[in-house]
Amino acid sequence: MTMTVRDFRATDAEAVAAAWRSAFPFLVTTPRTVVWKSERAPVEQHYRLLVAEADGQVVGSSEMGVFHDSEEPGLAFANTTVVAGARGRGAGSALVTAAEEYLSGLGTAKIFAWTLDEPSSVTFAERRGYRRGRCSRVQRLDLTTAALPPLSADGLPSGLPDGVELRTAADFADDPRPVYEADVECAADEPGDVDVAAPPYAEWLTLNWEHPALDHELTSVAVVNGTVAAYSVAHTDGRGRYWSGMTGTRRAFRGRGLAKLTKNDSLHRARSAGCQEAFTGNDGDNGPMLAVNKWFGYEPAATEWRYVRELSA
Repeated sequence: MTMTVRDFRATDAEAVAAAWRSAFPFLVTTPRTVVWKSERAPVEQHYRLLVAEADGQVVGSSEMGVFHDSEEPGLAFANTTVVAGARGRGAGSALVTAAEEYLSGLGTAKIFAWTLDEPSSVTFAERRGYRRGRCSRVQRLDLTTAALPPLSADGLPSGLPDGVELRTAADFADDPRPVYEADVECAADEPGDVDVAAPPYAEWLTLNWEHPALDHELTSVAVVNGTVAAYSVAHTDGRGRYWSGMTGTRRAFRGRGLAKLTKNDSLHRARSAGCQEAFTGNDGDNGPMLAVNKWFGYEPAATEWRYVRELSA
């Protein structure tokens, strides 16, 4: 078998998407999102997408870059995937080696990588000097059978509090800034292993609002007396799969059930639109959202670990 590692080309998009879905089947991944990431990443991120090709077939990929918005310099990411039928043949090792060499050349001190909690993946990471960090809990909800809280006769969630309006992201098409301001505040309170600064509005528009998987019609927004108070982001792939990109409530409005309200509205919209499976991922320390998802009936689907390697070591 002849193995080569090279830079991504647009014609590889379908094969790379298949590799990503093979490794992380719960994510919303399409050829369009693969191309979009390679074309729209901030210049400061030094994003690069490599593919492993065996006998003329793309069997894996590695996406990498630096955390350009991190408050700590020298942090980078490299996430490698190989299609199930091609593992154990050297593609993963070749990709990781190439990624580490590239990032080292950028002055990287630490590389972060997501790994599924399965023996082969964990062993692969630890043998290469990566150590385990935080975990993410992936959960699944079968939308074809889920007993979602009912809607009232007017199509709104029952018991909508006074002064609260439910809208969609599409309603903010002319001016998304109120959604941006809520997202920046909520994201700052998300637990994680890399502290990042809030993105400028123009960058947020590019990386979040214009993301090709973002479904504006299924993303629900709670407005309280004219202020965006909470929201639940929906990503879809056109294949019946729905991913909760983020559910957040601004600090001044917490404790009122608005997270459940927006998520319930979004899930109902998703089911009506033909989505069959809903997935979400939460940091292992994010107790409030883990409790909300359990309340909706989500069940464990997978555990991911964030592994880190210090290149200086």
